[in-house]
Amino acid sequence: MRMRELMICLSFFGFLLAVHFTNGDLSYSIPEEMRRGHVFGNVAKDLGLDAKSLVARNARLDADGVSKRFTELEVRTGALIVSEPADREELCGLRASCVLKYELVLERPLELHSVVVNIEDINDNDPHFSTEKIKLEIRESAAKGTSYFLGEAHDADLGQNAVQGYSLQNNGHFSLHVRTNSDGGKYAELVLDKELDREKEQEVTLFLTASDGGNPSRSGTVVIHVTVLDANDNSPVFNQPLYKVNLPENSPVGTIVVKVNATDADEGANGEVTYEFSRLSEKAARLFSLNNVNGEIKIVGSIDYEEESYYEMRVQAKDGLGSASDVKVVIDVTDVNDNSPEIIIKSLTNPFPENVIPGTEVGIINVQDDDSGQNRQVHCYIQENVPFKLNPSIKNYYSIVTTSEVDRELIADFNLTITATDEGSPALTSSKMIHLSLSDVNDNSPVFEQQSYTAYVMENNEPGTSISSVTARDPDWRQNGTVLYSLVSSEINSLPVTSILSINSDTGVIQAVRSFDYEKFRNFKVQVVARDNGSPPLSSNVTVSVLISDENDNSPQILYPAPEGKSLMTEMVPKAALSGSLVSKVIAVDADSGQNAWLSYQIVKSTDPGLFTIGLHSGEIRAQRDITESDSMKQNLVISVKDNGQPPLSATCSVYLLISDNLAEVPELKDMTYEENNSKLTFYLIIALVSVSTFFLTFVILIVAVRFCHRRKPRLLFDGAVAIPSTYLPPNYAEVEGAGTLRSSYNYDTYLTTGSRTSDFKFITSYNDSTLTAGGTLIKCKNDTIGTNLITLTSTGEGDEEDNTVTSLSSWFGFVSVSWKGGSYKVSYIGFS
Repeated sequence: MRMRELMICLSFFGFLLAVHFTNGDLSYSIPEEMRRGHVFGNVAKDLGLDAKSLVARNARLDADGVSKRFTELEVRTGALIVSEPADREELCGLRASCVLKYELVLERPLELHSVVVNIEDINDNDPHFSTEKIKLEIRESAAKGTSYFLGEAHDADLGQNAVQGYSLQNNGHFSLHVRTNSDGGKYAELVLDKELDREKEQEVTLFLTASDGGNPSRSGTVVIHVTVLDANDNSPVFNQPLYKVNLPENSPVGTIVVKVNATDADEGANGEVTYEFSRLSEKAARLFSLNNVNGEIKIVGSIDYEEESYYEMRVQAKDGLGSASDVKVVIDVTDVNDNSPEIIIKSLTNPFPENVIPGTEVGIINVQDDDSGQNRQVHCYIQENVPFKLNPSIKNYYSIVTTSEVDRELIADFNLTITATDEGSPALTSSKMIHLSLSDVNDNSPVFEQQSYTAYVMENNEPGTSISSVTARDPDWRQNGTVLYSLVSSEINSLPVTSILSINSDTGVIQAVRSFDYEKFRNFKVQVVARDNGSPPLSSNVTVSVLISDENDNSPQILYPAPEGKSLMTEMVPKAALSGSLVSKVIAVDADSGQNAWLSYQIVKSTDPGLFTIGLHSGEIRAQRDITESDSMKQNLVISVKDNGQPPLSATCSVYLLISDNLAEVPELKDMTYEENNSKLTFYLIIALVSVSTFFLTFVILIVAVRFCHRRKPRLLFDGAVAIPSTYLPPNYAEVEGAGTLRSSYNYDTYLTTGSRTSDFKFITSYNDSTLTAGGTLIKCKNDTIGTNLITLTSTGEGDEEDNTVTSLSSWFGFVSVSWKGGSYKVSYIGFS
């Protein structure tokens, strides 16, 4: 019995010695879709064997895991021939390498040779789009340069035979940008080059063509239908840049493989997201479906790991108006494993301080798997991109340690998804969520919401008025994040800042302690400090600029003419003045600023309405029409000066105008004086007239004696004239022709007095060299031409101490002017003989 067993063992050992194992001995490459019967290799020649020995050794070609035999061995010759055309896309999908593995078996002795047939891609597929029509809805307000995702055309071929470019039908609105995604695939974006006008064109139809790089090139076309609407601001955004899942091969139909999720920040229809496949192989289309509402990808066919272990697709999310984005979804099919690993938390420090150093241990976990052997070997990792990692310890224990510094103010909580995967075939995976929190440390200073603040306050404000508010944020927690406000001690215009402003330490509201006056105090700056309640406390400062706004609290001030009661302002207007002639000007200022100081002028009352007009903003008084003989000689204008404040303030003044260019009319000036002077004025006038009449009889004799004096042109002086500022009243020239009693021509430069009422006019600078002096009591001058003499009499006496007044009175022998100033009066007489 033992001998028999020994013989069997020796025979089996001899059989093993006769078997030769080799790996990767023969490798061939053929294009896909090669016709049946095509010879692409000879194993006898490549192995150096006699072709006849193949028959003797019962040579055969066994497939290694291939359900269909695409290659056969011609035993008599050793040739490898195509038994069935191979479709690379059907066999290998999107994998870059597509190989068929066979084993060449030779008996007597037993030999195994691996035969690898590489199926090369040919350009046998046209590019095609996932939909027959791309619908876009673009608002007419869309800006030039806005791009719209069109998706990617799918070509089952690879490399140069895949999609290489896109072209767009010529149009007047759009151009095309071709871009490359992270996988090397090319996709198209529609770029708006010219604004759309919905009133002119509500719909635009374009044709997009995708071309591959094969020879000859193949192409596919899709229709782009653009509906012109209004704007859509945001595109959908996926919550993950890549979706990658492992799918057991025995998963039943209806299993949810993955749920993609994209959100759109828009509201309403613009924010409603729908999903669709933008790139999907034909094989994957038979196995997976996508819910276009919730983004769930489900199994609709039988998943077989031996047929395909890897699926790749792109999912497009589109909102209500056509803005879209896509994401890559990768599905790995795994073999079945009975038990999943179990993750057990042994210890956890939660919460832990935010100022821990990298490498600090915060927890310990243990991973157990009920399977045995290779399926029991477990790998554990943290799935999210978080500042934590797992350090392997003894057996299946892992320490959770920090990998970098953490900041509670940036992320206060972490959800760690710890995933454990065994090494079974297929591997099984389980995950456990661990929640970690950080405790606060006072490591942040308060930060103001603005780098600087500007406060505006109206002058004349009530004390206690809130003028501004500052806000500082401290991202720390509780006491470390509680902020208190205070003013930095300083002086403003030699006053402590606390006497001007106050701040609420809790709310940061700044209040005015006093009332402000814009005309004295227009702006200033203060420093506000924000301090937290941490230990030690942290603080920061900010500058607050306070600008005081003007209020209309000042009425216009009239500089010229002076207000009534101070002086009598009288302008002489020539009778020949034409329409538009400048007569006078009102000058006013306002202590306010801006609109409150914008002055406007208006005539509110006049002796002859319509004769004069005033510039609305210049204050210039001009003749509105030509002066006529019928116009009244004495014109009184009441001017209102009003600012532009709310409510407006105003002031008024009176302008007295005398229409005259003849000296004979000067006595009529008495009517321009104030009628409200008391009755003592009339009494003094009567005394003056009696005195002058008496003196006249005495002076007649003297006048006859000097009648043969040289001819002189008289200069008339009204005593008591005062100087006039040249900036207010430039000289006006008036020519007085001989008329009435004065039969000769006299030329005078005329000035209006502005200082007092001692005289109405000042006549100076006669155009003859002879003048009348004011120092003598009487001067008589004879006119040799017409025989007329001019007599001037000046007398002084005591009067009442009331307002300075000048009055004139005419008679058949001349006119008299009487003036009061400082309690004394002065009488001037001008007569003719």
